[in-house]
Amino acid sequence: MESVEKSLLERTSVRRYEREAIPEKDMQFIYDAIRNTPTSYNGQQFSVIDISDQNLKEELYALTNQKQLKTCNRLLIFCSDYNKITLLARRKGIDVPEFTNTMDGVTIGIIDASLAMMSAVVAAQACGLGSNCVGYLRTVDPAKVAELLHLPKGVFVVCGLALGVPREHPDIKPKQHNETVFFSNRYCADEETLVNNLAKYDEEVSHYNATRSGGTTDNDWCGHILDYYRHAMAYRILDYLKAQGYDVKH
Repeated sequence: MESVEKSLLERTSVRRYEREAIPEKDMQFIYDAIRNTPTSYNGQQFSVIDISDQNLKEELYALTNQKQLKTCNRLLIFCSDYNKITLLARRKGIDVPEFTNTMDGVTIGIIDASLAMMSAVVAAQACGLGSNCVGYLRTVDPAKVAELLHLPKGVFVVCGLALGVPREHPDIKPKQHNETVFFSNRYCADEETLVNNLAKYDEEVSHYNATRSGGTTDNDWCGHILDYYRHAMAYRILDYLKAQGYDVKH
């Protein structure tokens, strides 16, 4: 078992995996870490679909063109889930408030699923496994993904997590430094200093992309991320949420 420090600070996104299966004891450890994730109200407003079926992984790959979906040994799909508590409430004759029609309700499910995914990432790293978070599963074709996964009302995909024995060991990407992430007692007091530090980080990312192993690019940080934002403007996530029973009003 890897140390907490190594698991957290040497994590990279792995997209190529060996064919060997993940030991069941490691999967159970990952399951246990997920189950012990802190959640809002202890409501546990999430569920996880563990995909080992290669044909299903191939179908999801065909939608996304994300190779890690078909090369991974296991694909965990983390979902916001209000279906479970709704089913039990109906059995017990308890009225269910329209919490899924609020932004807070949507946010809580996303937070719970995201925290659970991070528990899985750390647990997988501790086992010496590779992982890769795949947010595109949420946006590529939400209705088709919901159909493939048989998602009922009250459940929607937040993110996927590819897991497997790593075939590659990518360079660690540079992250923002302390001065642009952590502020004391209030948000950054000096905007000019903040922007200067962000510009330095932008240059650092450009250098990393130009010199990294496994293929180089001319991407910076700022422009590259804004391109993602522009692409994401076309997503119809609100329509998808409504189809899954989340009619957000406030």
